[in-house]
Amino acid sequence: MNRDKYLYLLVLPGLLYFLIFKYYPMWGLIIAFQEYSPYMGVFKSAWVGLENFERFFNNPDFLLLFRNTMMISLLSLVFFFPLPILLSLCMNEVSNKYFKRTIQSIVYLPHFLSWVIIAGITFLLLSQSNGIINMLLQYAGFSKIDFLTNEKYFWGMLTGQNIWKDTGWGTIIFLAAMTGIDTQLYEAARIDGATRIRQIWHITLPGIRNVIVILLILRLGHIMDVGFEQVFLMTNGAVANVSDVFETYVYRNGIQQGQFSYTTAAGLFKSVIGLVLVVGSNWLAKRFGEEGVY
Repeated sequence: MNRDKYLYLLVLPGLLYFLIFKYYPMWGLIIAFQEYSPYMGVFKSAWVGLENFERFFNNPDFLLLFRNTMMISLLSLVFFFPLPILLSLCMNEVSNKYFKRTIQSIVYLPHFLSWVIIAGITFLLLSQSNGIINMLLQYAGFSKIDFLTNEKYFWGMLTGQNIWKDTGWGTIIFLAAMTGIDTQLYEAARIDGATRIRQIWHITLPGIRNVIVILLILRLGHIMDVGFEQVFLMTNGAVANVSDVFETYVYRNGIQQGQFSYTTAAGLFKSVIGLVLVVGSNWLAKRFGEEGVY
């Protein structure tokens, strides 16, 4: 401790963050097993066992919420997760460092925009009445498309927003991992006549494979989290059948209607699913010879 005291001091802010905002609030999960009343408090509220969970699983909306949440997460996992890897591979091949830094700055910028701004941009682009895209379609002689009020476009629209906002930001870790690959491997490959594609396939991708596996495992742990703010801002009555997810359900029933115990049970269910997926995927990764998260 004395030898590495400055390293522990650097760790302290992050450690305090997790202790205060992640671990300390976990004691409140006990209200999922109570009929919690703010006037009675946690220690005096009546215990009801698994009644809140039974009510949640037997709710007719449960399957709808589960379907919407899983579909949005799976679309993001399939289409969004690989894109930072592909973009990192492309940027790693750029030899002009000034051009590379410019591209990096441009693709990083959307990450710093709030979902409110992104929702506003989406409305400006896709609105059926005066959206730019629909105006261009009308000018070209095509009929307007109801992007914002048609259920079949909603999941794809959310996925597109995620791709535009965070693909560039996701390249940071992969580019950092690529810097740790021994450059002598590339030199030897060029001497053997390997093309750039072959070097990427046989050197770069294997060099960042562990990072890809770790991030994939962590992503699976959040598969039940689709982002409340994004969905809440983009939802409307016309697409409620495909936009209602666990986060909006918890907000509507927990915050607006005061069903704290019931919605805490819903949140605990999400957390358990995430824990099972992390543990299971980590075990599977180790079975295939990867390092895993732990």
